[in-house]
Amino acid sequence: MKFFSFSAIALASVLLYSCNSSESKTELANKNFLDKAGMDTTVKPGDDFYEYVNGNWYKKVSIPDDQSGWGVFYEIYENNLKNLRGILEEAAKGNHTKGSLEQKVGDYYAAGMDTVAIEKAGAEPLKPMLAKIDAVKDYKELMNLVHESYASGEGDLMGFYVGADDKNSSRNIAVFTQSGLSLPEKDYYTRTDSSSVAIRAAFTKYIRTLFMLNGLDSTAAAKNANDILAFETEISKSHRTPVELRDPQKNYNKMAVADLDKSMPNIGWAGFFTKINAKADSVNVGQPGYFTALNGLLASRPIDLWKTKMKFDYIASNSSLLSKGFRDARFEYNKVLSGVKKDSERWKKMVNKVDGGLPELLGQLYVKKYFTEEAKKRMDELVTNLEKAFEARINKLDWMSDSTKERSRTKLHTFLRKIGYPSKWKNYDDVTIDRSNFFASAKSIQLHDQKEMIGKIGKPVDRMEWGMSAPTVNAYYNPSNNEIVFPAGILQPPFFDVNADDAMNYGAIGMVIGHEMTHGFDDQGSQYDEVGNLKNWWTEADNTKFKAKTGMIVKQYGGYTILDSLHLNGELTLGENIADLGGIAIAYDAFKMTKQGQGKDLIDGFTPDQRFFLGFAQSWREKNRDEIARMYVNVDPHSPSKYRVLGPLSNFTPFYEAFGVKETNKMYLKPEDRARIW
Repeated sequence: MKFFSFSAIALASVLLYSCNSSESKTELANKNFLDKAGMDTTVKPGDDFYEYVNGNWYKKVSIPDDQSGWGVFYEIYENNLKNLRGILEEAAKGNHTKGSLEQKVGDYYAAGMDTVAIEKAGAEPLKPMLAKIDAVKDYKELMNLVHESYASGEGDLMGFYVGADDKNSSRNIAVFTQSGLSLPEKDYYTRTDSSSVAIRAAFTKYIRTLFMLNGLDSTAAAKNANDILAFETEISKSHRTPVELRDPQKNYNKMAVADLDKSMPNIGWAGFFTKINAKADSVNVGQPGYFTALNGLLASRPIDLWKTKMKFDYIASNSSLLSKGFRDARFEYNKVLSGVKKDSERWKKMVNKVDGGLPELLGQLYVKKYFTEEAKKRMDELVTNLEKAFEARINKLDWMSDSTKERSRTKLHTFLRKIGYPSKWKNYDDVTIDRSNFFASAKSIQLHDQKEMIGKIGKPVDRMEWGMSAPTVNAYYNPSNNEIVFPAGILQPPFFDVNADDAMNYGAIGMVIGHEMTHGFDDQGSQYDEVGNLKNWWTEADNTKFKAKTGMIVKQYGGYTILDSLHLNGELTLGENIADLGGIAIAYDAFKMTKQGQGKDLIDGFTPDQRFFLGFAQSWREKNRDEIARMYVNVDPHSPSKYRVLGPLSNFTPFYEAFGVKETNKMYLKPEDRARIW
């Protein structure tokens, strides 16, 4: 499933609105909805609004040792972990009916917390698969093992998932994507800056350690590490860049399986489907260049090299399930990527394991305790208000033809809304959770997930299925379903407060909703029609104007820098930047429909419009370590938090009016230079 999420870490500050608050403005002023102490009023709002709103907070905050950063995103995520921990520890006490959701989530959590048993098992759980790899004699046997492994979810070398066919969104299709790399993206193998060199050194150390933990001597382990780095560097040449992966047309290549077996015979495409017990006449090969290269490398590179790589991939993919030595090695590598000083506590890891492995079992317990129907109803009302505001903006566009406006309105009004949790929960009847065997329990979940996915090939798409768990602190737009999704995890204290004034709520949650709506009309989402098909529904003239407007955004964001000289990638972040610009504009228009938005009453000394923008910027406060900030610039389609505030506001005229921004201010852009799309 492809979808565009609101945040790479967690969702921004979320405050549910109350249109008809019975509290007076005096009472509201006494509530701490706006953190004035976190502001730095020595900074002019028009010079750096992010610093003006968050400057003092930023100077004083310390990043916890087990975190790559800190701020609103992290705080709500950590609060949610604590809520889920309480649920799981209660369930782990036992005395539940075997097979019940409480038994499964409780025993899985307990199994993962039993580090004594995990330590005793050591590397033993890896041996059956490693023995199979050792027995391989040539690349044909290697690919037979790869295919066989995909039946249980252990597959390697072929990125594989099942999702809606981009050009026939009502049917599922098998999709194959580039794979074979361990570093975040292809350029990490060849960059010569000190950070990239350090990451490669940490990577080879990680490989070496994993092989030594499996009994190999240091010399042989070091050779394996060097061989794998060199091999993956060669494989990386066939990969597309993160920017290239954003082009849905370029990454849609539907091909007949029979033709693939002719053009790339060494991969054994038909054999793949035989091994996973599925049928498929055609598949979507997202990045054919990778598979062409794989086909050649299979026959031209020594089988021992392939076996070494496959062993490492298997060990690394399972390291989080193993004894402390494996987990420590994984952390030592990851901390070079993220800058984290200390590994997170075991209970946090296990909360995430259960949420990731049994999401719709844990989700049921979560919404029962932490989510109300009142919250769901109010969220739905807010989405309706934002939809009205978006339609009004479409109607007023001066650059779009009437025919494209009509199709835009149709797409907007056919958004599938998903709020809180699925209408029908999945079951995991075929999953066996053994409280005394963490590894086996994890593999049972993995097998369930793979069988479920494989069973969808060629079948109708279930539009009611969710791509995130109910407790997830995030939101997303899925173009193939033309859906906007807001899990229950975002609707929680301290961000769910019906007593806050509309300005603060619309600036926070309103922008989130507007952001997801705009994804349906960003440079990627706009290529999908109202039923989710990748299809051009624009006039040629409108498309030309749209691309000219998006070009302004690419240029603007490409001019921003972090860590003194590292430029943002305006092409990589284009979709999210469009969604941010649209999100703030739609949320503001919806706010202006409220009683407060139409009034002039001051709260905390600020006008309604000023509080709207203050609430927006405050929700984006974040401080990240240099290491993770650098990696995000390379791979994350979201701009850094500071520029998710400065970028949209520098293009938004109502912000200029609210804070008296002048030509002498640093954020000022000439009216003709301000990007305005939706």
